[in-house]
Amino acid sequence: MDVDDLLKIVLVLVIVWIVLEIVGEVLGLLVGVVAALPTIIGLAVVVLIVLWLLDRI
Repeated sequence: MDVDDLLKIVLVLVIVWIVLEIVGEVLGLLVGVVAALPTIIGLAVVVLIVLWLLDRI
């Protein structure tokens, strides 16, 4: 093995590491949105009730 082969291996490992970090962040964002979903639904219900009471619907 020469230096070029070692550099290619290191480059591939770094690319895999970066891809895994990006995937982890995307999944974390999705989990955050799903965790906030009941709050968002509750807020939507409150807004709809207020609009209905004000005869805006």
